[in-house]
Amino acid sequence: MPEYPAQETPIVASPIPPEITDAHLRSAMLRAMRLVAIFGIALASIVLLTSGWQSAVLLLIGAAISVSGLWEWQKLIALLSAKLDNQQKTGGARVVVGFFVRLLLAAVLLYGSLKSLHGGSVYALVGGLALAAFALAIEAARLVRTR
Repeated sequence: MPEYPAQETPIVASPIPPEITDAHLRSAMLRAMRLVAIFGIALASIVLLTSGWQSAVLLLIGAAISVSGLWEWQKLIALLSAKLDNQQKTGGARVVVGFFVRLLLAAVLLYGSLKSLHGGSVYALVGGLALAAFALAIEAARLVRTR
């Protein structure tokens, strides 16, 4: 490591400001779920008019899976946060089992919707699934900007 004179000591910035608490993250996740629902409904209505009802239903299925994924991740984050803070959190096994059950149900729903809605666009389904990443990016930027 190079040596620096006392007046030129590098400052290492933390990627996450210490002011962001678990409550801030929880509210950001809830807002992200709300954004996914709003964008999903708005985009599905546009897709309904342009590409047909099958594509709109696929987009809504993707958005519903996105919201359920954010919900499960929120519960996992709360569990891990409690473990890191050495707090007793009951229902840890239920949260982990619920996460895997949700993954299985999402896979069954994806498979079933792709098999039954032949006239729909796969891109609409992928768009609905991508809404979670889009909403999380918006909320992360909001958290960093306001803190």
